[in-house]
Amino acid sequence: MLHQTAVIDKTAIIEPNVKIGAYTVIGENVLIKSGTSIGSNCYLEHCEIGNDCKIFNSVSVGTPPQDLSYKGELTKVYIGDGTVLREFVTINRGTKKTEKTVIGKNCYFMACAHAGHDVRVGNNVIIVNSSVLGGHVEVGDDAFISGFVGVHQFCRVGKGTMSAGGSIITMDTIPYSTCHGDRAVLNGLNLVGMKRRGMTSAQIEEIKDAYRILFMSKLLLNDALSQLENSNSPYVKEIVDFIKTSKRGIVRPA
Repeated sequence: MLHQTAVIDKTAIIEPNVKIGAYTVIGENVLIKSGTSIGSNCYLEHCEIGNDCKIFNSVSVGTPPQDLSYKGELTKVYIGDGTVLREFVTINRGTKKTEKTVIGKNCYFMACAHAGHDVRVGNNVIIVNSSVLGGHVEVGDDAFISGFVGVHQFCRVGKGTMSAGGSIITMDTIPYSTCHGDRAVLNGLNLVGMKRRGMTSAQIEEIKDAYRILFMSKLLLNDALSQLENSNSPYVKEIVDFIKTSKRGIVRPA
């Protein structure tokens, strides 16, 4: 159902069973897939919205990146199936560097959250009210970012992490960890999150052992990584690879 006051560009593709509310504007280069509902007073352009998404009132998706290098290049936002965007969420499209901003499946952006240009967000990610992802930020699957968190541009938030409310993240947070503070420091592992994901006690113990070696053994980081790189645990290997590929350095305990 398309409200009679909605404005829809002639280039937009609207699949069946889509709802669009009053005074919403659907601009050029938009695809909205079946089962998605969009509230009132929204603005969408240069984006692809997956199936069965829920976009609440006053959301803005696909607007130009807030980047001084942007000169009008044709870029886009991609949002996966089942994702929810609550009131006043803003998601900017990419710059010429990557040409796209990508939000995964079954994510939940609470009110006033923002994803900047060229961001990559995995699946099943929750971003709480008024948190901000700077340009080129990467967020792994199943991450939980609490309210009023700021993530610096080019940082990576690892899979299965939990960031406490008000954290300012200026370096990469390793998978399955928790962090807090300004500037953020590690304060352990996201044990509750790991259990909810169905990880076994043995798998969690392997991650705990890796955490102890990395941050509590007093080994130099490279020596700790050398000790862990032959681990049989895919989760430990994931952490090791994450650290080795970090460009900004990693968040550590205080």
